[in-house]
Amino acid sequence: MPKTKQSKRRQRFDYNKDRKKLKKKFIKKYNPRIENRQIRNAWDDKKSTASNLLEMGLSFDPNRSLPIKKQKLLRDSKETKVPTHIVTKPYVLNQLEEQAQLPEKDTKTLSSDLIEYVQYMIREHKDDFKAMARDEKNYYQDTPKQIKRKINEYKRCHPQHYDAFISSLTPPQPMES
Repeated sequence: MPKTKQSKRRQRFDYNKDRKKLKKKFIKKYNPRIENRQIRNAWDDKKSTASNLLEMGLSFDPNRSLPIKKQKLLRDSKETKVPTHIVTKPYVLNQLEEQAQLPEKDTKTLSSDLIEYVQYMIREHKDDFKAMARDEKNYYQDTPKQIKRKINEYKRCHPQHYDAFISSLTPPQPMES
């Protein structure tokens, strides 16, 4: 039987490694970039994560900030006061609340191929989803429910386009004179 490979060998300096780059990589991993702008601006690198968040009025450990209270007997009703911490940077919390109040814009869009497919199906079959499922242009063999879902998605993502498309389908009314 062959011998096992020795697991430990003499350490040799690797001249091909860039030590400066390795140190930067380690520091970047150790101190990750804070994505939120308000928190990043108020952050103090000399303090711990918990104390930084506590100063901003945020919670580091949700189990400590909102503990699950154990049920006690009526006789043992002793109230314990949770220590309140002074928030020295309340503006961060206010900015976060303002940002949360802003309405979120729906950025979902559909591909141009899917839009053409849906418009073709509506143009040819109106509201008959079973006929749409049997159509020869239904390459992916979508079921009636899947086609209906795609049409509803088109209505939701592009309401102005859908309204304009439907109004273009209706024949113009003859003028009465």
